Amino acid sequence: MRKIDASSALSPEQAAAADTRLKAMRPIGRPSLDYVLSALADAGFTDVCLVIGPEHARVRDYYEREAKPKRLRIHFAIQEKPLGTANAVIAAEDFAGADTFVVINSDNYYPLEALTALHSLNEPAIVGFERSALTRLGNVPAERTSRFGALDVDEEGFLRRILIAPTDAAQVEATYSSMNCFEFTPEIFKACREVPLSARNEYELPQAIHFAIDNRLMRFKVVKVEAAVLDLSSRADIARVAEKLRGTSVQL
Repeated sequence: MRKIDASSALSPEQAAAADTRLKAMRPIGRPSLDYVLSALADAGFTDVCLVIGPEHARVRDYYEREAKPKRLRIHFAIQEKPLGTANAVIAAEDFAGADTFVVINSDNYYPLEALTALHSLNEPAIVGFERSALTRLGNVPAERTSRFGALDVDEEGFLRRILIAPTDAAQVEATYSSMNCFEFTPEIFKACREVPLSARNEYELPQAIHFAIDNRLMRFKVVKVEAAVLDLSSRADIARVAEKLRGTSVQL
């Protein structure tokens, strides 16, 4: 997001947000996270926990003092150090308690179809997004889809592996991708605690999911969706996503 390229003409406010680690607060008329939260409310969710760093008080201030959501109850959990996505899930353990819960990225706008499907489930699941739809319906260039983990799905419709490396993904028909849209039961916390550090020196959620599968803690139903995810990975994405979201009603 901090890399500047010729295709990423931004407003001063958008450029300032892109220069920080608060990608979810980039203004697209209003903070981009507002669109994500509004979609969750549309899907039937009532309680949301935002996992933030100790330096991100601005996020809490915005939702407690400015936005003041009416359809959602916003909770906060602090990830003390940026130790990876599995560690971020652990930070929300007190919020989740014994319930099933959904985990998504704050910088992706997920389709209502995917969020509604997860809301209706009561079991571990991962949404598999049809790769061609990400390009055809969303803002994801075809060459970028290879960066998203391909899903290796068994005959019963359950996840075997999230294949990140291109050589691994080539071993299966790379039709569906993970865009980090999950439903978990509390067993995931054990996996997140016990998963080893990755090569990037982080505790990563896909590896925690593999740990849970390998140790028979959980089975993940694959929910297949043919719809767009608006991906905000780079500065160039901001203008494209803003155009896609033009006219979208936001009600928190």
